[in-house]
Amino acid sequence: MRLVSICPSNTEKIAYLGLADQLVGVDDFSDWPTVTRSLPRLEPDLRIDMDKVEALQPDLVVASLSVPGMERNVEELQKRDIPHVVYNPHSLKEIGECLKDLAKRTGATAEATVAIERYEGIIEHYRSLAAKVEPVRLYWEWWPKPVFTPGGTNWLTEISALAGGINVYGDTSIPSVKTDWDDVLNKQPDHICLAWVGIAADKVKPELLWKRPNWEQMAALQEGKVHALEEPLYCRPSPRLLLGLKKLAALLHPSHFPANDGKDPLWDHNLDD
Repeated sequence: MRLVSICPSNTEKIAYLGLADQLVGVDDFSDWPTVTRSLPRLEPDLRIDMDKVEALQPDLVVASLSVPGMERNVEELQKRDIPHVVYNPHSLKEIGECLKDLAKRTGATAEATVAIERYEGIIEHYRSLAAKVEPVRLYWEWWPKPVFTPGGTNWLTEISALAGGINVYGDTSIPSVKTDWDDVLNKQPDHICLAWVGIAADKVKPELLWKRPNWEQMAALQEGKVHALEEPLYCRPSPRLLLGLKKLAALLHPSHFPANDGKDPLWDHNLDD
C-alpha cells in the first residue's frame, strides 16, 4: 500500500504500526523515525504541494487538522478526489482510536495489535503509579509572547496527570489558552515546562524567564524547576507522547516513577530513532 503522510504526528502513527516501509512521501517537518528523512518531501504541513502528492499516486493520504490552516490541505484532497483520512485527536484515548482506525484502513495486523495494546497498557501503568503520589502543579508554555499554554482538553493535561502533576490551566474547557505573564505568576506553578512549538529544546532560553515582571519571586525559578523539553515529544498528538511522559514523570518524581533511560517504551525496531 502506498501511504503519504502530510503531518509529523501522522508519520509517527504510521511508523508505530510498522508501516514506515509503505510511506512514499511526507511533509517537510516529519523527522522521525530517521528512515523517513530520505523520503520525497511535499513541502511544510501548512503548504503541502498537492501536485507532488498526486504524482506519487498514493492509496491513502493521512491528513490532519491539528494545526489551524490544515483545512486547506483537506479541501484540496477532496477537490482532487485523492483517497485520504483526516485525524484530529485531542486526547490520548483519541490518539489510540486513530491508531486502530489507521490499522484497519491499511490492513495492518499483528504488529499493529501489539503496538496498540502496549500503548494502552503503558497509559494504565502510569495512571496507577500517579495515583500514589502528591501531584505537583505544572505550567506548560507553548509560546512565550503572546503566551499560549495547553488547556483542559489538550493531551498535555492528561500527560501531566499521568506524570504525577496538575496542569495549572487544566480547569479550562478548551485545548489552547491565550494568557499573559501576570496570570501565570498568579498561578504559582511548582514546575515550568517549556515546549516552544517549532523550537529545539537546546535553543530555548530559560534564563529569559527571570526578566519577566516579578517572576523572580516565583518559587519554580528560585528552586531551579524550569525545564526546556523536546517539543516533538509533547506537542504532537502521536504515541511518542509516551516517551515524553516517561521523561517527565522521572523528572517530577524520580524516586517513584521508572528512571528515564531515554528508550521509547513503544519503539523496539532496529531503526534509528
